[in-house]
Amino acid sequence: MPMRTTKLLEMKQAGERIPCVTAYDYPTALLAEEAGIPVILVGDSLGNVVLGYETTVPVTMDDMVHHTKAVMRAAPGSLVIADMPFMSYNASSDEALRNAGRLLQEGGAQAVKLEGGLTIADTVRRITESGIPVMGHLGLTPQSVNQLGGYRVQGRTLPEAQRMLDAAEALQAAGAFAVVLETIPNQLAEVVTKRLTIPTIGIGAGGGCDGQIQVIHDILGLTQRRPKHAKLYADLNAVIGQALRGYAEEVRTGAFPADEHAVQIDDAVLRELRGIIEGGGELDC
Repeated sequence: MPMRTTKLLEMKQAGERIPCVTAYDYPTALLAEEAGIPVILVGDSLGNVVLGYETTVPVTMDDMVHHTKAVMRAAPGSLVIADMPFMSYNASSDEALRNAGRLLQEGGAQAVKLEGGLTIADTVRRITESGIPVMGHLGLTPQSVNQLGGYRVQGRTLPEAQRMLDAAEALQAAGAFAVVLETIPNQLAEVVTKRLTIPTIGIGAGGGCDGQIQVIHDILGLTQRRPKHAKLYADLNAVIGQALRGYAEEVRTGAFPADEHAVQIDDAVLRELRGIIEGGGELDC
């Protein structure tokens, strides 16, 4: 039985913290589900950590559908949320609804996530009223990195903080089941969390949120970047690098493959084969 969005509200009401991670493919999603992580986000951050782009802007709907399908095959018991990529929901609510529907119908996701506040509240309402759960995203919104002037902390001034609080309330009123708060002061995140009845999920927003989300590549050490908000739980870059260097060296020296890595033929068959070859005959196929 897959996790439902309503469960997150129950967790908030019970004071139970909500662990979430991103995943973009079958093997990492499988590990996340086996670890008991209830919420997996197929983030458009795959543009940075999987596809090698500088930003999330080049990520397309086809990219998101493709990766969401892979995650869903691995994590049928998790709540899988798919990001709506840049310009997939900004032009019109009709287009936003169609693209959100693709992520559920083709990708298999149970919910979608949109970046933005007051300007997209009506779009969120249109999508949720059509039966598609929506998670909001406020603070540092990576799709707007060019407008923001880089990856900067948001909500430090009183006007910014007030706008963010208003936006969070607007998203809740529009039917969002949760909201991500990214790279904002922890005190502001606490205020927003207390004001909302829906859960807040923080990334770089301190410990006052109802849950936390991290890019799985960051916490496993699979990228060169080291965001301040990410704790390194494993350094897999070093482990994998050492393993690959060992493999390459053994191939060069002939140590790999050894007999235990090969399939053997029956001795009688081998003798017969050699006899045919040495006699200049042909194999009876």
